[in-house]
Amino acid sequence: MEAKLAEFLKSGKDWERKGTSLPGVFILKMPTYRGAPARLAVELNPVDEVGRPTRKRGVLLRSAAELTDYKKILSDERLLNLLKNIDSVNPKPRVEEEKKPDIIEL
Repeated sequence: MEAKLAEFLKSGKDWERKGTSLPGVFILKMPTYRGAPARLAVELNPVDEVGRPTRKRGVLLRSAAELTDYKKILSDERLLNLLKNIDSVNPKPRVEEEKKPDIIEL
């Protein structure tokens, strides 16, 4: 795996995204920035039924330490409580009726 990652870092295009065998986990090549070299990051982005990312950009993790920090935040019960309260305050998404196909019945 390390050799494949090194090859992707060397030959991948800036901002190129590669899927992994773990749904919702992608490898992203980040370009050079203010003198810092190009690097790889993990992007967490939920996928649809076909395996395509559901968001334009997901959560970027640049190191194992960042993952540990996010785990602490995500496991805090207060975050779940906050999100439940936000869900109850926000307007409910409209559910669109399924459109019937415009066909001529024979």
